[in-house]
Amino acid sequence: MSKTHTPELSWARDQDQEWADAVHVRLALDEDVPVGFAEEMLAEAHQLVAEAGQPAADVLGDPASYARTVAAERVSEQYRAGIDTHGMQPGDRVTASVGSLGFILLGVFGLYWIQDGLWVTVSRSSLAGFAGIALGATLGCLAFVARAAGLLRGMWAFLAGAAAALVGGITLATALSEERLFRVPAPALMLLGVAWMVAAFLLPDERVNRWFTPARPSGGLDDDRWLARLENLLRGRHGMTAAEARGHVREVRQHLAAAPQDGRAEDVFGDAEIYALRLSEGPRRQQRVTRQKFYGALFSSVVFAVLTADQLIDPQERSGWIACYVGAFGCAAWAAVGEWRRLRELRATAAADRT
Repeated sequence: MSKTHTPELSWARDQDQEWADAVHVRLALDEDVPVGFAEEMLAEAHQLVAEAGQPAADVLGDPASYARTVAAERVSEQYRAGIDTHGMQPGDRVTASVGSLGFILLGVFGLYWIQDGLWVTVSRSSLAGFAGIALGATLGCLAFVARAAGLLRGMWAFLAGAAAALVGGITLATALSEERLFRVPAPALMLLGVAWMVAAFLLPDERVNRWFTPARPSGGLDDDRWLARLENLLRGRHGMTAAEARGHVREVRQHLAAAPQDGRAEDVFGDAEIYALRLSEGPRRQQRVTRQKFYGALFSSVVFAVLTADQLIDPQERSGWIACYVGAFGCAAWAAVGEWRRLRELRATAAADRT
């Protein structure tokens, strides 16, 4: 997704301004474009419309079609090969996920302040539990970043680290003393969440992207490593099922076996990331994106349903959190239903096109 802002251009007609706003929204939300791309395209469109002296819709057509056309024609394969099904690079994902953790931290201590008072009591037990949960949540977020980068082994390593951090933190929290060490005002801890969000925003995206890009050998990748990279990219970055990704890899192997004189897989098919992009494009891409969104919303709704039920079962444990859980469950369930309907529509359209 593009991190752009509304361009400061003076359009001659109100309908032209509406057209430009629609193009900007389409490029920012529906198309996978680099930072600044929307501004550049709208600046060119503004010049063309000014020279023609006619409404933008008459000169350049429907805003959705224009946005789709310029994105397809002007965004390079190299850029599109580096983004996942949500239009994000690893740096974008790290910023979003770590920033979300900071926002959650802000909300947690804000609710604590409202419900339990200004001062938060800190003990060895609470410190260990908080550290374990924070580290586990951060490593869990990085696991999803690694998957989207096509690093499936890295994903499992981060998940193992997250599990170890959570288990270790909970174990220490139960074993250590709950005697008070000191007290901290809740607003100070809320500022910690704000600092966390600011730090996530200030992380340099390009550096994070390099961290999640495998080192390339000087002589290139041999066939086994190239094919493994291709499968991981198809499954992780482009959201294919394991069976579908392995089917593409099997076809590549068969081609190489039938024409061994052509050389290595990298010589025949080129860069694994760009080839994975080409395989992923087509009418099924939107189905994969929608399916991922449906699974994510469904998982979230189940989690918040369990938390809500836990609060309702034990009246003594009820707190202000129950309203948050109910609201989050409602939003997640509504999103899951919407994505499910969208997925059915896409499948029906694809079936109709085949017939």
